[in-house]
Amino acid sequence: MIPRVVTEELGAAVAASGGLPLGSHMSIAGGTARAFGRGEETGCAVMQIFVKNNSRWRGAPLKEEDVEEFWAERERTGIWPVFAHNTYLVNLASGNPAIRERSIACTVDELQRCKRLGLPWLVIHPGSHGGAGVNAGISRIAASLMRVLDKSPDVETMILLETTAGQGTGLGRSAEELAMILEAADAPDRLGVCLDTCHIFAAGYELREREGYDDTIRVFDETVGIERIKAIHLNDSKKPLGSFIDRHEHIGEGEIGDEGFRNLMTDPRLRQIPKVLETPKVLDADVRNLARLRRLAHGD
Repeated sequence: MIPRVVTEELGAAVAASGGLPLGSHMSIAGGTARAFGRGEETGCAVMQIFVKNNSRWRGAPLKEEDVEEFWAERERTGIWPVFAHNTYLVNLASGNPAIRERSIACTVDELQRCKRLGLPWLVIHPGSHGGAGVNAGISRIAASLMRVLDKSPDVETMILLETTAGQGTGLGRSAEELAMILEAADAPDRLGVCLDTCHIFAAGYELREREGYDDTIRVFDETVGIERIKAIHLNDSKKPLGSFIDRHEHIGEGEIGDEGFRNLMTDPRLRQIPKVLETPKVLDADVRNLARLRRLAHGD
């Protein structure tokens, strides 16, 4: 039987990582369990994965042997927590009822996969209103989320709404928009937030200057609450502050720079929140980016 995902278990995993729960998004090519070997080679203490092909609505069913191998690899490597990001096709705010229905069904399916693998969180992009306006889009997202949760009463995996860069008609560009979605969906035990550094920077939130950084964290604390931020994506930005363009860069090589990540990595309020890279996968970039983040976490 798969053990229940409990807060104590996550806390123990963070402690075992030396208080620096850092990792990266890892490929599941060849099988979900293969992600652990890749994470181990990269030096991950935590990981993010897809639970199926991220460019398709449907995926092959998880076999029992796949689940058993996943848990065996988790125990062997000690990498934990591992959480999921859902397929990019999903748009819970779509004005097209057919797309919205497929998005709901896909999210329900991915939650069931997360349940079988014992994953604590599924990160999703809130969605795009397609020109209908913020209020209409938020209403659709909240209604869609409530249907997803109603269809998944036996799933402990929490859905994390990811901050977005504000491109086009995408929702979740501000702490206030996320707070509105969370309030409208009204499921505090089942919904949380994933903060993406590139996205919030592109959306206009300062991270580089200490005063600006503190203002940014204060805004998120006063709206969604730091306690609801369960995971963080660490990505530098190719584009400047307030560009509303989502382009990830390696740590310290973009517009956020070392100072912004030093602010975040030395912030005791965020220290125990699992953090993963989504930076470009070239050569040993993950290894270098993680090493840089660890140095910054020590104030170097």
